[in-house]
Amino acid sequence: MTGLRLSILGCGSATPSTRHLPSCQVLDVRGNLMMIDCGEGAQLQVRRMRLKWQRLTDIFISHLHGDHCFGLPGLLSSMALHGTTRDITVHTFAEGIRLFSAWTDFFCRDLPFNLHYHEISPRGGEVIVDTDAISVTTIPLRHRVPAVGFRFDEKPKRRHIIPEMTAHYGVPHYLMNALRDGDDLVLPDGTVVANELLTRDADRSVSYAYCSDTRFSERVVSAVEGVDWLYHEATYDNALHVMAKKRYHSTAGEAAAVARDAGAKHLIIGHYSQRYNDESLLLRQAQEIFPDTILAREGMGIELM
Repeated sequence: MTGLRLSILGCGSATPSTRHLPSCQVLDVRGNLMMIDCGEGAQLQVRRMRLKWQRLTDIFISHLHGDHCFGLPGLLSSMALHGTTRDITVHTFAEGIRLFSAWTDFFCRDLPFNLHYHEISPRGGEVIVDTDAISVTTIPLRHRVPAVGFRFDEKPKRRHIIPEMTAHYGVPHYLMNALRDGDDLVLPDGTVVANELLTRDADRSVSYAYCSDTRFSERVVSAVEGVDWLYHEATYDNALHVMAKKRYHSTAGEAAAVARDAGAKHLIIGHYSQRYNDESLLLRQAQEIFPDTILAREGMGIELM
């Protein structure tokens, strides 16, 4: 895998539907799993999609509506039953920490792993995770309750060794990481061998932004500028723009306008209203504005490259 891998576990909206599960996604970041929202059914979808409990490191909760967080106690309980021991961090607002702590204190006693809470600001615009592999920044959303999206920016990757060239120059194993980091090779006689002769360019780093739930917002456009892949809610079709605005959601056309105005490369739409038995209308409306649009589907895995 040269980029990030996104798994769609649920892409429906708040009203229950036989066609879609509530919001939940998992992003594979170089072998570590980060969950974005945790609607009901998340634990079952993790098993269906053969995702590994023990690789989960972080859970990001965009806002405190049930269709984005009711799956959390069940997920943590199932992880405990499966003997997961890796620490988990839940990123949420102060009110979420109070709420989820009460849930887990009652339903998830004696967890075999350490459960940490990281308080985030509902204002957005803060870096909440910063590792060697990825940085995660919150995106200010416009919803009926405090809400943020999340932008994942992959860090620069290491260069690729050219085995036949390193063998030719007799490069010892302990120098390989320095070459991957871009250093030149200095031979015992002082000759400098340029790194470009020994390595190939690193794979391109990828960015992904998750925006659900929100009205159309220029602040969102600014926050996701230049992103490679954008997930943006498209709860309603364009004819229902008044309802969308009243309920602080977006239409398919508005989601596409965000992608277009931000200069995104690809758009994924989801968070569909239960009124639709076929989302092709939403897809057509989005593609009229931003052609590189696809529909989210449960069970979908996307290589973000």
